[in-house]
Amino acid sequence: MSFNACYEERRYFNPQKLSDVRYEKLPFCMRVLLESTIRKCDGFYIKTDDVSSILDWQKQQNQAEVAFSPARVLLQDFTGIPAMVDLAAMRDALAKQGVDPNLVNPRCPTDLIVDHSLQIDYKMELIRNKERLQFFKWCSKAFKNINVVPPDINTVHQLNLEYLCQVVQEGEGFIYPDSVVGTDSHTTMINGLGILGWGVGGIESEAVMLGQPVSLTLPQVIGCKLVGTINPLATSIDIVLGITKHLRQAGIGGKFVEFFGPGVQQLSASDRTTIANMCPEYNATVSFFPVDDITLQHFKHTSTDHTVIEMNLSSIVPHVSGPKRPQDRVAVTCMKEDFINCLNEKVGFKGFHISKEKQATRVPFLHEGAEYNLAHGSVVIAAVISCTNNCNPSVMLAAGLLAKKAVEAGLMVKPYIRTSLVPGSGTVTHYLNTSGVLPYLRKLGFEVVGYGCATCVGNTAPLPESVVDAIKQGDLVACGVLSGNRHLEGRLCDCVRANYLASPPLVVAYAIAGTVSINLETEPLGVNSEGKDVYLRDIWPSKEEVNHTEENIVIASMFKELRSRMEKGSTFWNSLESAESALFPWDPKSTYIRCPSFFSKLSKEVCTPQSIEGAYPLLFLGDKVTTDHISPAGSIARVSAAAKYLQSKRLTPREFNSYGARRGNDAVMTRGTFASIKLQNRLIGKTGPKTLHIPSGQTLDVFEAAERYQRDGVPLIILAGKEYGSGSSRDWAAKGPYLLGVRAVIAESFEKIHRNHLVGMGIAPLQFLPGQNADSLELCGKERFTINIPQELIPRQQLITSTGKSFSVMALFENDMDVAFFRHGGILKYVARSLLP
Repeated sequence: MSFNACYEERRYFNPQKLSDVRYEKLPFCMRVLLESTIRKCDGFYIKTDDVSSILDWQKQQNQAEVAFSPARVLLQDFTGIPAMVDLAAMRDALAKQGVDPNLVNPRCPTDLIVDHSLQIDYKMELIRNKERLQFFKWCSKAFKNINVVPPDINTVHQLNLEYLCQVVQEGEGFIYPDSVVGTDSHTTMINGLGILGWGVGGIESEAVMLGQPVSLTLPQVIGCKLVGTINPLATSIDIVLGITKHLRQAGIGGKFVEFFGPGVQQLSASDRTTIANMCPEYNATVSFFPVDDITLQHFKHTSTDHTVIEMNLSSIVPHVSGPKRPQDRVAVTCMKEDFINCLNEKVGFKGFHISKEKQATRVPFLHEGAEYNLAHGSVVIAAVISCTNNCNPSVMLAAGLLAKKAVEAGLMVKPYIRTSLVPGSGTVTHYLNTSGVLPYLRKLGFEVVGYGCATCVGNTAPLPESVVDAIKQGDLVACGVLSGNRHLEGRLCDCVRANYLASPPLVVAYAIAGTVSINLETEPLGVNSEGKDVYLRDIWPSKEEVNHTEENIVIASMFKELRSRMEKGSTFWNSLESAESALFPWDPKSTYIRCPSFFSKLSKEVCTPQSIEGAYPLLFLGDKVTTDHISPAGSIARVSAAAKYLQSKRLTPREFNSYGARRGNDAVMTRGTFASIKLQNRLIGKTGPKTLHIPSGQTLDVFEAAERYQRDGVPLIILAGKEYGSGSSRDWAAKGPYLLGVRAVIAESFEKIHRNHLVGMGIAPLQFLPGQNADSLELCGKERFTINIPQELIPRQQLITSTGKSFSVMALFENDMDVAFFRHGGILKYVARSLLP
């Protein structure tokens, strides 16, 4: 159907004229989806059947595949730089074919926020990021339809809330609801303002930028009814951790959640965005807050047709979450008892299995000339972060006021604890400073170190060597406490096993106490200069104090100041020079920016899918292999393949930076693929980033083995179990295997976003048939695999696989577009070929 014909059909589907009872029963988040589908219907990517499927949402949920074209795309530098590098490489490839490179531009409006990667011990040294920033500066001038926000302004989600979101968009002759997809899982925050949005990962976001819609299974919508009155001692973090646990237990994975009920009226916009931010942690796709009055009226008429979860807000008391997962809530009053239980329990999500006789171990050590002791539960990292789930000014002000009262009471934080303060935006720094609490945070060691991803992604400064030695000597379960959103074991620091999420004031409190093995209700935080015990209740700011400070400090002028800084940009950014060219001038000496090989041998001809002949498994993996295992993140280990590469470029370990900062260099990222120290590879039978090079029998780094296979012209596959690719939606979890030579992944099941990414890179996601797996088929992982791929491939076709004996696997191509992308070698090549004459 032509665009014009579809436009005529919009008259019928116009919601304002629609009397169809199906529309009246749609949840509000579905109405946003419907509007986008009607407006973008072109008969090719988005069809009238998609509109009908959404209108028949109650019958079609969890069945029909629909396409969604968001109003805009949101990138941050970690995931934005590989996307823009890909577009720059696409321009190069097309120019070599005689095509005008200026044809390559984002078709969907795109905001790229340069919240530069932040390594805490480097403070604000932007010089080390100069190459990356110069590339972004070039992007801001070379590409149309992209808005690049300079560094040192705000982190991506705060900026989205404070500046970028429009609520209502205007374009193409329409006024329509704002919606967004972003390259970060916590893009969901924006749903707190009634703007539909979620994280999709780099490859899908690149596709949307280039005019492709997002494909999704029409989701089930769960109504979450909030009732009761909020406990005056409960912060927004307590509320969100309570909701996280409640919804996680309800099993809402992959569903949309829509909030309603009298409790919603008690939640400020900041409260709502805080709740929406933690959406990935309770495994929903979005958590949507429509306009209150409309919401209540809507659910009054339609709640009987929805699954509804009710939650009483008055039941929520102060909690932390951990020691390894955000859904494992612990009441502050039970923290000491719970931590001791964790020491006793077997190793797992809530256990460390420390023998009784070793639980009292204390290790003395020297730091800056003074002697201290570490024990199980000692806090060694304390980070106050406001980038995502602590965007609410009330909790940041509460942390500042608590710090003020603590300093005035004579309490301090031990100097060996790695403390940091990473505000989500300059706005936060402004109101902390204007309210007079910032100097007190500094006195406790919580110095503003910059704006960007830090502790949550493993960018904590190295702990003092004496602290590390003490932890190792006593085999201690040392602790990190942070007001962030990610705290898996070893993520903050490889020698810190227990990590807890907490509200900002509780982070400060536990830092002062120096341990999590404390009952903050009955035990003192410390002793003042007069020898008097000081309890948490003595310094905890009242809700009235916080509200009074917020009302007098958090004012519109702060947002005016933000707009002013946005317009001015940073001095460093403004002074950067960049090329005035359509093609990026790649520097062969750069270790940050390289032209990737995704577009090599680009031609108009599309080859039919080739069968995979004689492939060896690069890895033989088990269940729940996450993108943390696959895609490189955090610091670069000194013995890794990526480190060897950087050392060959004459860089010292201090100059390695992080994988996140080097996502624009495919050489680093490919070497970091499957480099996780937690990887369990059945080919070698132990944990680590190693694999077996089957022909030689040698155990090698994964990259070195893949490199040898590619030299010999041997294709590769990966064998895996259930839920392959779960976790964060990382593009390099698919790009890395592609560059390693992986042609297919055979698993028992896939996480949907990662499956999409594999298809987007031209890697076949193949699933064992029901009741079968590698073990039931008696596969040892050392066989050679031949996978027959027919020329006329269709979605979800069974393919014959042979290892000497034959079995079938299901090709998880969900629709014709998936097949088209696979035939072209991925989304990027598909788009590039469409521009060839």
